[in-house]
Amino acid sequence: MAWVILVIAGLFEVGWAIGLKYTEGFTRLWPTVGTVLAMIISLGLLGIAMRSLPVGTAYAIWVGVGAVGTVLLGIVLLGEPTNAGRLISVALIITGIVGLKLATPA
Repeated sequence: MAWVILVIAGLFEVGWAIGLKYTEGFTRLWPTVGTVLAMIISLGLLGIAMRSLPVGTAYAIWVGVGAVGTVLLGIVLLGEPTNAGRLISVALIITGIVGLKLATPA
């Protein structure tokens, strides 16, 4: 169950990372409220997952899920550039996430 919670925490990290763009420097109320809520939920779920997962593994996977999701949504929602170098880098992060999962007992 900790792994599911960890992935959900990573998805909320994507939400707040993308949400930061829409807050326009925290000048827009509702995007700011949503972003702060996503931050709180993300960190709370990460803390719960860390009860039974090693801190290094949990943190790396949380950041990895957040990074991959943020890059992909940046491409889709914000028109950020797509090129081979970026996509290969995202694939390497995914490989690292899978490797950590496979190498971590729990």
